[in-house]
Amino acid sequence: MTVDKPLPGPRPRSGPDRADRFLRNWLLWVSLGESVGFLAPVLAQLAVAGSAVVAPALILAGAVEGTVLGWTQATVLRSRVPALNRRRWVGATAIAGAAAWFIGLLPAEWAEVWQRWPEAAQLLAGILVATVLLCTLGFAQWFELRRLLGGAGWWILGSAAAWGAGLAVFFAVATPLWQPGQSGALILLIGVLAGVLMAVSMALVSGVVLHLLLRQKESPSQQP
Repeated sequence: MTVDKPLPGPRPRSGPDRADRFLRNWLLWVSLGESVGFLAPVLAQLAVAGSAVVAPALILAGAVEGTVLGWTQATVLRSRVPALNRRRWVGATAIAGAAAWFIGLLPAEWAEVWQRWPEAAQLLAGILVATVLLCTLGFAQWFELRRLLGGAGWWILGSAAAWGAGLAVFFAVATPLWQPGQSGALILLIGVLAGVLMAVSMALVSGVVLHLLLRQKESPSQQP
């Protein structure tokens, strides 16, 4: 007597495969979203450079940048956290994008004031402004993420680290390439190149942070 054995079916997708797929999608789409979104501030700077409305234009462009970035982030993140509210995530990221540009413009707008301060005060103020700037997006997104993930507060620090890495790459690339007297087209090209590299760096670091948070949430030991 023989017993027919069932044919082997497709293997279920394993945890590592799922994590790898998430990281790949996050890196691709978030890099693309930030690269496209960053065009808004770049074009705003070129369009109104030297005018009285440059700061408001950049802040508004920051909201556009945050909207595009938030949409791509939410699209990928919902594959692992279906309960994520896309509208709240995008709205928070848009507001944070505008706030980040507002904060980033403060040193230039108030240069005549803070340059008269003692060096120690300038250093402390610079550290404070940089810290708030880097934490802005993660803090805004934390209000949505905390409903869904334990330890979501780590996202604030992880997002800050991701943006710190991205901005470091941006200035390392753009600063030596931007020179006085360059054409608008060349300035735009350098800005776009540096922006893309910034986006990839930011997406890579933030994707790893989210992967660690999601792995903790989905760990068998965390399940009832």
